[in-house]
Amino acid sequence: MKKILNDPYTYADETLTGLCRAYPQFYALAPETTRVITRPDAPVAGKVGIVSGGGSGHLPVFTGYVGPGFLDAVACGDVFASPSADEMATAIRAANGGKGVLRLYGNYGGDIMNFDMAGDIVEMEDIEVTTVLLADDVASAPLDEREKRRGVAGMVFTFKIAGAAADAGLDLAEVTRVAQKAADGCRSMGVALGPCIVPQAGRPTFTLGDDEMEIGMGIHGEPGVKRGKLGTADEIADALLDPILDDLSLEAGAKVAVLVNSLGATPVEELFILYNRIADRLDAAGTEIVFPLVGRYACSMEMAGASLTVLPLDDELQGYLTAPADCAFWKV
Repeated sequence: MKKILNDPYTYADETLTGLCRAYPQFYALAPETTRVITRPDAPVAGKVGIVSGGGSGHLPVFTGYVGPGFLDAVACGDVFASPSADEMATAIRAANGGKGVLRLYGNYGGDIMNFDMAGDIVEMEDIEVTTVLLADDVASAPLDEREKRRGVAGMVFTFKIAGAAADAGLDLAEVTRVAQKAADGCRSMGVALGPCIVPQAGRPTFTLGDDEMEIGMGIHGEPGVKRGKLGTADEIADALLDPILDDLSLEAGAKVAVLVNSLGATPVEELFILYNRIADRLDAAGTEIVFPLVGRYACSMEMAGASLTVLPLDDELQGYLTAPADCAFWKV
């Protein structure tokens, strides 16, 4: 293992401390813990709060998307590990401006259990909470079992849309509805060209041959749906896009947001090569791309590979997606 670190067991704490010191205009550590990041002005009185949480190792997800028009607070665990229920409760309290708090996070068992426990804790303090789960990974379960799907890069779009809805003054029920609508629309698919190494484990999460790629893997190194020979950029783009289009059944004239995302090690130049093919195919199908993102938005440590997320847009979702927002990793 070659990593820039001091101690594998303080990796997450030192990362979060450095993040807050580098960008104090966007991020602050909650005083109760080193594992909760908030907006410096949190809680924002009179606004619905939005919190997320999950394991470290995915920057900018989760902590990077705290800021105006995004999230209000995030609880972080060790790399690829859930935060505790107490840390999640601290994040909810920090985000509570008196109008309730939406919990918005990925569909993983540990996160669900701990966020449910945190909800029970804060509801005894008269804080109203709701939940939206991201389950956008088309590789992890068929459409008729969508409740089993993993939450992956689709949360980037959903954080943005929910944050804009909250900033627009919608109440908790309406912010939750808008966030659920965005979450329900997102579809994602990933391809890994190489593994990552969790600092506390000190070994690769999986192994691949020099001429192999893992298709449909998760963001924690979970196995994909199949392993195949490394293809050309166009072949990889098709492997990402085909299952998404099969799942969505877009009509001609549809508008979509597209995220071509590096899982960590893959350079942005290669993402643009993927985007060329994706844009060509969507253009040929009569689908309009109105909000493309290409870059590192949801990583998996230093994993080599890329993911694709497609979100169909109506006027409501497009308005919230394109509304102003600001954090260290994404400005609209």
